[in-house]
Amino acid sequence: MTTLIPTREHLAYVLRLADNALILGQRNAEWCSHGPALEEDIALANMSLDLIGQARLLYSHAATLEAEMTGTQKTEDDYAYFRGEREFANYTIAELPHHGPFAGTVRTERDYAVTIVRNFLYSALMAELWTALQASADAQLAAIAAKSIKEVRYHLHHARDWLVRFGDGTEESHRRAQAALDYLMPYTREFFVIDAIERAVAQAGIAPLASDSEAAWRAQLDDALNEATLTAPADVKHVSTGKLGEHSEHMGYLLAEMQSLARQHPGASW
Repeated sequence: MTTLIPTREHLAYVLRLADNALILGQRNAEWCSHGPALEEDIALANMSLDLIGQARLLYSHAATLEAEMTGTQKTEDDYAYFRGEREFANYTIAELPHHGPFAGTVRTERDYAVTIVRNFLYSALMAELWTALQASADAQLAAIAAKSIKEVRYHLHHARDWLVRFGDGTEESHRRAQAALDYLMPYTREFFVIDAIERAVAQAGIAPLASDSEAAWRAQLDDALNEATLTAPADVKHVSTGKLGEHSEHMGYLLAEMQSLARQHPGASW
C-alpha cells in the first residue's frame, strides 16, 4: 500500500512505465528462435523477460492504486490484455517493428541493428530514470526502481556493446546501424516532452520531470556514437504521441498478436 493519496496522474504515470516495458518486451520477444546467433537469441529472450517482469510489478502496483482510488479490483492481466489501443500509453518507439518503416501486411527481413539501436536509446533513458525513481515518494515505485535498475544496466551494456560493434565494424554493419539510428532518433523527442501528468507527479515527488534526464541521456548517446563512428541525425520538429494514446499503424497488429489468446479464453489459467 502506498503512503500517498493516489491520484489520476499517479496511476497514469505508473501505467506509462508499465506499458513501455510490456510493449518493448513483446517486441524483443519476437527474436525468440529467430536471433542472429544462439547467444543473442537467449540474450534477447532474457531481456524480454526482464521487461515483462518490470511490467508485471508496475501493473500490480497500478491495480493497488486504482483500488484505493475507485474500489475497482483489477489484475495485471486486465491492463495487459483487456485494454484497447488508445488506452496504452507507451512511447511510439517501443511499438515499432524490427524491420524499419514498413506497415500493415508488408514484410521484410528483421534487422538486428534496429533492435540494438532501439534498446540502446530506451535503456539509456531508463538507466537515468530508474536511478532517479529510487528516491520516489511512492515507496513501492522506489522499490520497483531499485530492482529494475540492475536489469536495465545490463540491457544498456549489451546494446551499447553491439552498437559499437556495428558502427565501427564492416561497411555493411555501419550502414545498417546508421540507417537504424536515422529511423529511430526522431521518436526519442517524445521522451522529453512534458505534459500535465508528468508535472503532477513531479510536484508530488513521485517522479522527476523527464526533461531532467535529457542532458545525461544525450551525454551517453554522444559518447557511444563517437566510439561507434555514427552520426546523430538532425533534430526534427515532429513529436510522436504514443504516451498520449495516439499510436502508429503498427500498434494494432502488435496488440492483436499479444492479446488474442487471453481474449479468446478470458479467465483461463494454466
